[in-house]
Amino acid sequence: MSVEIRVPDLPESVADATVGDWHKNVGEYVKAGELLVDIETDKVVLEVPAPEDGVLTHILFERGATVTSRQPLAQLQPGAATAAPPAAGSLEDSAKNADILTPSVRRLLAEQGVDPALIVGTGKGGRISREDVNRHLVQQAVSAPIPGATTLAPPSVSAPVTADVQTGMREEKRVPMTRLRQRVAERLLDAKNTTAMLTTFNEVNMKPIMDIRKGYQERFEKRHDIKLGFMSFYVRAVTEALKRYPIVNASIDGNDIVYHNYFDISIAVSTERGLVTPVLRDCDSMSLADIERGIKSLADKARDGKLTVDDLSGGNFTITNGGVFGSLMSTPIINPPQSAILGMHKIQDRPMAVDGQVVILPMMYLALSYDHRIIDGRDSVGFLVTVKELLEDPTRLLLDI
Repeated sequence: MSVEIRVPDLPESVADATVGDWHKNVGEYVKAGELLVDIETDKVVLEVPAPEDGVLTHILFERGATVTSRQPLAQLQPGAATAAPPAAGSLEDSAKNADILTPSVRRLLAEQGVDPALIVGTGKGGRISREDVNRHLVQQAVSAPIPGATTLAPPSVSAPVTADVQTGMREEKRVPMTRLRQRVAERLLDAKNTTAMLTTFNEVNMKPIMDIRKGYQERFEKRHDIKLGFMSFYVRAVTEALKRYPIVNASIDGNDIVYHNYFDISIAVSTERGLVTPVLRDCDSMSLADIERGIKSLADKARDGKLTVDDLSGGNFTITNGGVFGSLMSTPIINPPQSAILGMHKIQDRPMAVDGQVVILPMMYLALSYDHRIIDGRDSVGFLVTVKELLEDPTRLLLDI
């Protein structure tokens, strides 16, 4: 008796999901706990493992299909491996490696009339991927003769001949947006259209923090088993500034302003699937080492696709660091329903006037985007100046002054 593989229970706020990559193919023997397929929602990627040992006999939904909670995805025949039933189609029947073709590749081969025996697979175990098929089609198109073209004779001296020769192809590739990318696009557009967003700028001298890191990095890492980075200072400075300007830590709910007496900060993390903002909670009670460990844990989970809905829920304020990619200045977009976001940027040596003298200092631009419906200019500028002063004199973070 076959076992149904179903879509996991989706979070309450998620209506449906998209089938991602299948990691096993029809006819392939799998062990209990092995990953079968990824299910993408607009928040997280859910992994669907095999419930027991057996052979994957049917895949009901291919990559890109929309599914709902608890909907059947595939069928598994428990027990020892058995051969998969032959698929229809003369091309597939003639394929030497038909048992390792995914359903999407089978369909593409049939649509294009390509014999899989002519394609060299670059996937795991020599499997043929969609990219392999597309590459084969491009190579065929390039090598095919141009309709109506004639062979040119060597040009004579008295009658020079010129001709346009096709040397390449202009290609386009259409790839569907992931659900996460779609959701990010919707939220960013919504933020632009529904908030009165303004951005104010300042700059900070990073030399004091760089000196601390240089002088204490080795001892800090030995004591706490993690490196001392810049983000822990940013988080601490932002947390202290939020305490002094509670309106920046607030949000709008209908006609009410909701003040939060806790400090949950979202940290923007770039992944292959798109930008995510996992939340670092209760930052006011965390040491620099705790913050560094928390950020590393969230970043690792984000890049491995292991973030949960709880990791991404909430957050009263966001920090985004475009400086890691070389950004010198930007205007970050608010992450609703939050009311503000702080952008950190590249640290760059610049000539600065200090006590009447020109000094080269490592400077960084700060950018605070805020919702002017709730935050006035005085509060936004005061908040940003507080962050600047705390970063330029980190001792104040320890003394709480």
